[in-house]
Amino acid sequence: MASGIGDTSENNMMLLLFNNTDWANFGDVAGLQNSAAAGSLYAGLHTATLSDTSTQISSQAAYGSYSRVAVARNSAGWTVSANSVSNTAAVTFPAATSGSETETDFSIGLASGTGAGDILYWGALTFSLAVSTGITPSFAIGQLVANIT
Repeated sequence: MASGIGDTSENNMMLLLFNNTDWANFGDVAGLQNSAAAGSLYAGLHTATLSDTSTQISSQAAYGSYSRVAVARNSAGWTVSANSVSNTAAVTFPAATSGSETETDFSIGLASGTGAGDILYWGALTFSLAVSTGITPSFAIGQLVANIT
């Protein structure tokens, strides 16, 4: 027996998570309400393939000066369309001050620091990114894409 989630529900879920937009008529008339303060989600880089059990520290980038990047939890940070979400503005990580590694995956999570925060979405980068001293990892508008299916 097959199962799934309807397209409208998928899109409403992503709007609530990424744009802090109410999900009308869910439960009662008020629906699922947005957060009083939208806050941010945090983009991260990883050196190996992530999975459903990964956290934000799973194979997390470790080059000198690496840190996760805050992306506003609203339409200025994320574009939600057709059950897909992508970055609305460029996402730029700190320049590497030491180390050398290859980033293969990205995550979008809840924790700003270095802890094992929850990952909302993860995926493989379209291209591997070699990072070494002086390299500033950056992703243009629309390059970090998460889909719900």
